[in-house]
Amino acid sequence: MPSRYRELGIDYDTLRAVKPDLIWAAISAMGPDYPDAAGYDPAIQAMVGYMEVTGPSDGPPTLAGIPLVDLKAGDEVYANIWKAIAERAMSGEGSRIDVSMMQAAASWLITLLPLIDFDCEPWEITRCGNEHRKFVPTNAYPTKDGAVLFAIGSDMGWRRLTDVPKFRPVATPLRATNVGRVQDRAAIHADITAITRQHPTAEIIADLVRAKIPHAPINTVPQAMQIEAIARKLTATTAPDGRRVRLPPMAVDHAGMRRDYAFPPRYGEQSEAILREVGYGDAEIARLRETGALAGPDAVKARKTDASQ
Repeated sequence: MPSRYRELGIDYDTLRAVKPDLIWAAISAMGPDYPDAAGYDPAIQAMVGYMEVTGPSDGPPTLAGIPLVDLKAGDEVYANIWKAIAERAMSGEGSRIDVSMMQAAASWLITLLPLIDFDCEPWEITRCGNEHRKFVPTNAYPTKDGAVLFAIGSDMGWRRLTDVPKFRPVATPLRATNVGRVQDRAAIHADITAITRQHPTAEIIADLVRAKIPHAPINTVPQAMQIEAIARKLTATTAPDGRRVRLPPMAVDHAGMRRDYAFPPRYGEQSEAILREVGYGDAEIARLRETGALAGPDAVKARKTDASQ
């Protein structure tokens, strides 16, 4: 919380006095103007509208399946630090970077927020399940053995879909244009569902491939990790017990990139090595251990040994 920065001695002004070209960055719930607000991803999702627009139209507001706000805030810190480094290289000056989780999350409302001032209908900015609000039919449809998502983004796509023999019955004059399909969206989804649920996923996908309709099976996370384009890009680490742990791929490939990483250190495990790297000697490190300022398992062990003697 921003209210703790000065108390802990880590506020920007205190640290800048020591290093004038400091690049200082912090993440908080709502930024320094709201110093006591607690930042929790689910709470921010709820407050900023994410939950209200996620989930089925006849169901409750729903959290996203991954911590979007936490990840977005982290990306903003990363991007803005690199921007600040580039600016410092030219100006010699440091920067203060305050990332508000709420503001960062609100910046992603770009497909919804502007609609309010264009007199949108309430249904356009609320939950709609797996539908696309503007292009019909784009939805997830149940099959005989699973589900498949497909997307019709144009009238040409609709014609290609309804040229498939099993989907011909859903074609009507009203549905020939996207405007008409939006008006008849509920009936369209019901009609398509009645067809797809009679056939296995593989058969529906084969039809969509031939019709050149964008589509995808709805995979579990383990299934997604088996997709060849993902599986060969996964990173990994080795846990202390020897177990290999798969990790997500890097977002973008680059020359010479690593795919195997050290396991994260225990709390304070690398404290002494870092202190030596920045110039601390044995005597100074020993004093830090004695005062309890040096954190980590080795420091805890040393203090327990001293107490028992």
